[in-house]
Amino acid sequence: MPDSPHHFEEDLLDVLIVGAGLSGIGAAHHLQRRCRNKRYAILEARDAIGGTWDLFRYPGIRSDSDMYTLGYVFKPWTNPKAIADGPAIRSYIRETAEDAGITKHIRFGQKVVGAAWSSGEACWTVEVEQVASGQRSTVQARFLYMCSGYYSYDEAYRPEFEGEDSFQGTVVLPQFWPKDLDYRSKRIVVIGSGATAVTIVPSMAESAAHVTMLQRSPTYVVTRPSEDRIAHRLGRHLPAHLAYGLTRWKNVAESIFLYRLARRYPEQAKRRIVEMAEKELGAGFDVGTHFTPGYKPWDQRVCMVPDGDMFCAIREGRASVVTDTIERFTPNGILLKSGKELMADIVVMATGLKLNVLGGVAITIDGRPCVASDAIAYKGMMLSDVPNMAMAFGYTNASWTLKADLTAAYVCRLLNYMDRHHMLIAVPRREAGVEPQPFLSFTSGYVQRAKDVLPKQGSRRPWQVYQNYLQDLITIRFGRVDDGVMRFGQKGAMP
Repeated sequence: MPDSPHHFEEDLLDVLIVGAGLSGIGAAHHLQRRCRNKRYAILEARDAIGGTWDLFRYPGIRSDSDMYTLGYVFKPWTNPKAIADGPAIRSYIRETAEDAGITKHIRFGQKVVGAAWSSGEACWTVEVEQVASGQRSTVQARFLYMCSGYYSYDEAYRPEFEGEDSFQGTVVLPQFWPKDLDYRSKRIVVIGSGATAVTIVPSMAESAAHVTMLQRSPTYVVTRPSEDRIAHRLGRHLPAHLAYGLTRWKNVAESIFLYRLARRYPEQAKRRIVEMAEKELGAGFDVGTHFTPGYKPWDQRVCMVPDGDMFCAIREGRASVVTDTIERFTPNGILLKSGKELMADIVVMATGLKLNVLGGVAITIDGRPCVASDAIAYKGMMLSDVPNMAMAFGYTNASWTLKADLTAAYVCRLLNYMDRHHMLIAVPRREAGVEPQPFLSFTSGYVQRAKDVLPKQGSRRPWQVYQNYLQDLITIRFGRVDDGVMRFGQKGAMP
């Protein structure tokens, strides 16, 4: 049994950031630069900086967005690789924290389990569990900033298959990759067809006997250069910040243009993507079965493969794709509905993430439980009727950090506005007539499974969640803080 709660710091913090990953370190940097008088701390359940980029250690782990937009707006990405590997991203985040003096504000091994808001005190009392000992304590803060990502670190989505107990090989989940797994000269089956699968397949194929990607249905896969030639050219002639800024805007504009084009002309976009895959794989490959999805581009996220590495592995016979359904596991592999058996020494379950919101933290507002799925998201970053709390939630069709940077800048604007007007409480109040709609329009399995967990978005601004950086830039950076929806007040009662 953990000890009874006690305060590990008596002084009230101005801002408490939960999570020391890409979003949390970025939030702290914005806070230090724009709100210099604010006292803050970061609580991190793990013992390292980096979040996703420290947790995931599977072969080939890399970004599925270019680093000129996944990188921070304030810190140029100087590595020549535009599609970067996990260790390089982890180093970039740690370097950001060290250079800005953020690391000393992080309390490692501290997992947030509950947060209670009091309008009477105009602050949050956050219950924290020390991971190593189970001991509990509390910390108080005026503003709570959730940068804990959107999926469970403790649990992946893991379907069960008939006959798994009979399988004599090894089953691995990418999220919990064993350090000592030796797959050299082994037969590998990777179950899945998303970003994780298309990353693992070419990486493992470098030393495995053979790697088979087993998919129930195809995904759109597009080749992208691992290095950005324009960025390199700009970097040779311009100062680093200017070259980085121009590359960032080029890539933002390009991604918005291509996304809108694909959504407006889905059949033409589909045909073009499939033609590109066919060109990579050669005329004899069955692209119709294995790389032609039954949905429109961007109904689910499009997978990027740097320099066509997965296509290359398939072309060279080191990897293959099988589109079929699992009947059951056998002692030596997997039996498919078609009757074919895939032999395997190792099966990798690249079956997806388990989404959660606000890190799974139990939240109460003046003693009443707050259920995130009942709330409507304000500008995609605060929840209706939840005071003094923001959440970092990035884009599904572009880099996560683009939205996280905008959110961090807005939180600073909000805090400075409250200071100028001597207000202690800020809460977006749900308006009558705003119809709830799904927070994300994706048809991906991980999103559909989380429909009952995610908050909603609304039918009109400022409750809509734009998947568009330019629209958000205008709404978030230049829109009024006091917009009639955000209410302000003092201690005592919810405004």
